[in-house]
Amino acid sequence: MKNKLFSSVQADSKSGLVVFLVALPLCLGIAIASGAPPLAGIITGIIGGIVVGLLSNSNVSVSGPAAGLIAIVLLAINDLGFEAFILSVMLAGIFQIILGFAKAGNISNYFPSGVIYGMLTGIGIIIIKKELPHAIGYDKEHEGDFFDYNLYKEDSGFFNELINALNYSHLGIIITTLICLSILIAFNQIASLKKIKAVPGALVVVVVGIALNEIYRMAVPDFLIKDEHLVSLPVASSFNEFIGQFSTPDFSAITNLNVWVTAVTIAAVASIETLLCIEAGDKMDPYKRYTSANKELKAQGIGNILTGLLGGLPLTSVIVRTTANITSGAKTKLSAVIHGVLLFIAVILIPSLLNKIPMAALAAILLMIGYKLASPLVFKQMYSIGKFQFIPFIVTVIGVVGTDLLKGVGMGLITSILFILTGNLKIAYFFRKEKHAEGEVVKINLAQEVSFLNKAAIKQTLAHLPENSRVIISAHDTVYIDYDVLELIRDFSEHGCKNKNIFVELHDFKKAYKVSNSIENSRVS
Repeated sequence: MKNKLFSSVQADSKSGLVVFLVALPLCLGIAIASGAPPLAGIITGIIGGIVVGLLSNSNVSVSGPAAGLIAIVLLAINDLGFEAFILSVMLAGIFQIILGFAKAGNISNYFPSGVIYGMLTGIGIIIIKKELPHAIGYDKEHEGDFFDYNLYKEDSGFFNELINALNYSHLGIIITTLICLSILIAFNQIASLKKIKAVPGALVVVVVGIALNEIYRMAVPDFLIKDEHLVSLPVASSFNEFIGQFSTPDFSAITNLNVWVTAVTIAAVASIETLLCIEAGDKMDPYKRYTSANKELKAQGIGNILTGLLGGLPLTSVIVRTTANITSGAKTKLSAVIHGVLLFIAVILIPSLLNKIPMAALAAILLMIGYKLASPLVFKQMYSIGKFQFIPFIVTVIGVVGTDLLKGVGMGLITSILFILTGNLKIAYFFRKEKHAEGEVVKINLAQEVSFLNKAAIKQTLAHLPENSRVIISAHDTVYIDYDVLELIRDFSEHGCKNKNIFVELHDFKKAYKVSNSIENSRVS
């Protein structure tokens, strides 16, 4: 798979458009929920798409304002004021660049697959939970608060909230949602529609949503979807008014200790969320390409410096956008750049048109994404892998849904470590790497037991194998291979080796492959 920026313009244009449609309400919703001007969210999305998209070496990750930072940002703006707060965002970007040069991104190699997939599934459940009220006409909560829904005191659980939302249901919105969902399902299931590469189902959904509301306006006034249920993009009446919406940092606050504390907090949380997202994105990437975590931290740091300078919010790599990007067929990072360009064009040229889009149409798009992440098939396949992956997976799902992203992932990591300490480290893992000239044979013999703690060393070795070589990986003496390592080796042998023209032979992996059921296809197909 070629990674050149313009190698797949048609596919990336389609996915960039879908991500733009998903990102637009999220940018606005996160900004409003954070107590910031609505334009701040759009600025962050533009920089996350264009600047971070170009600087990152991830082919599928998409960056933007971070829902997981809403509570931190809200408190910081109230405490510091917005101008001092965006100074802390700039400082956080500097700290992230330092972390990148310090190679702190290597921590992402130690996230087990069960935890990553548990995080994705938990996020899928939260997306569904948050979008169902929008789908029936209850738009009290802001779009995009996927991780911080406990921020609202009235949130009283999944079913109680849905029952409460039914009291505010709107028949016109429900009909619009059902029609939009039917269109998306048709684009996913009907072969003739799948072949229409130039027209994404999400675009059809948006156009149909606008058209339906115009029909309601003319023929069925009781079904009309009112402004509070439509996209709400800031509309400036003049260029000067548009420029006046931007904010600049208060550099005189540089001596304020709270500004530095906020910067460190943002840098830490944003970096962890980014590393989790790029690891998840690499797993969902159908071409199984690796992203340099340290280069990603540097790109995120530059992005946060710019977004702070222009009056935006902290940005991270965002799993919802990344998932939408992958499921829409993105092949290179051009799709992320296109989504950023479209956000810029939208806020400059067509805000009035976009403000006609029903939130129900966008909710339908997100409901489909949530279902793909949390499909029952995912639970079945994780169960088939075995308890060493399934239990951390379930713990992570429960933790993410019941608490928040970072706490849920922490619970899953602790569970995985406990499993390793009690059962998977009976014999140390030995791995020897020798330097070979191009064309020579490289022999890799795995030890008796290999845990996910060995993933980083194996990943580094595979990444640095010489081009045009023949590699023999033997599991002859191996009794147990952790699923993470097995998946890494399998992905390299099927996809990763092709980029460097490496011929791979796997010896004595038959037993290991019996428990190696791929689960990413359920997410991207």
